Amino acid sequence: MTIFVTFILLVLSSTLMYYIESDVQPEKFDNIGESFWWAVATLTTVGFGDLYPITGIGKLLSGLIALIGIGFVALPTGIISSAFIEKIKIQKQIDQKCTCPNCGTTFNPEKK
Repeated sequence: MTIFVTFILLVLSSTLMYYIESDVQPEKFDNIGESFWWAVATLTTVGFGDLYPITGIGKLLSGLIALIGIGFVALPTGIISSAFIEKIKIQKQIDQKCTCPNCGTTFNPEKK
């Protein structure tokens, strides 16, 4: 779902930026594909610097896309990291269980 929403955001922002900046910078924003490249660089907060807006509205859109990009990158990263930590925690709990050689009882040596 996140990938789909990100793609829609990329298409929408690149189309908007094309219409905002193409009149002022026709050599840089000459088609929506070039604007798509700008949107990818901005949304991922890489910002190569080869394409950048010079109009006020373009700069505002660029800032909004960069802020949204931080959320779109940070949110899934946090969710995935949390899931990995939970898996590791569960695996450690499973690995720490011991079985008594005399009676066969399974116990966790850390819990008393």
